[in-house]
Amino acid sequence: MNKISICMATFNGSRYINEQLNSIITQLDESSEIVISDDSSTDNTVQIIKSFNDKRIQVLPNQKFRNPIFNFENSLKHAQGDYIFLADQDDIWMPERLNKMIPFFENYDLIVSDCRVVDENLEVLTESYFASVEARPGLVRNLICTSPYIGCCMAFKRNVLERALPFPKSIPMHDFWIALIAESMFKVKFISEPLLLYRRHGSNASFTASKSNNPLQKKILYRIQIVTSLVRRLWKIKME
Repeated sequence: MNKISICMATFNGSRYINEQLNSIITQLDESSEIVISDDSSTDNTVQIIKSFNDKRIQVLPNQKFRNPIFNFENSLKHAQGDYIFLADQDDIWMPERLNKMIPFFENYDLIVSDCRVVDENLEVLTESYFASVEARPGLVRNLICTSPYIGCCMAFKRNVLERALPFPKSIPMHDFWIALIAESMFKVKFISEPLLLYRRHGSNASFTASKSNNPLQKKILYRIQIVTSLVRRLWKIKME
């Protein structure tokens, strides 16, 4: 049986972390694990996580990344699973999310599901994120257009993770990097069913599904940086 790893990065997530973990744990079998890297939260996030007293939860406290990208990378480096799911601290998984995604691993290496975008009170803001960005696979398209790859909606096999790690220092976000690795080397599947409530509350680590304050020049620079990193990684893999 393939082992499942849920990888999460937390920072001052006490307001929502209990609800999120409850939505995940009910879907796990005994062989699964949740690996949580905490970036030195100053609230009681870690205490809430530990209060679950669940042997499947591994907490990596007192990290000092001050960066969600490399906090996630730390969680991923400790994952032991064959299939890896990313999870944010403030969302809610829909029932049967795991059961509906896992069968696709028979034919695909990275899977991304649709989601409903909700506010802090779970009122729906956008019924389908995929519809809002006209989501579909394609390396060049997703470099130019708004990325359909939200990390909390993604899952991938260990072969994708092995090619994505370590993260380059200049990437704009970890989920986009992993997705581009998968688009370049592996088979990707989009699931049109919303399998997650993606919460936007004003304190999120990314601007995904909300208006970005980044100027156009910065957006272009981000893409240049990530394409450069991707070319370097592909070249390195080719030379191995």
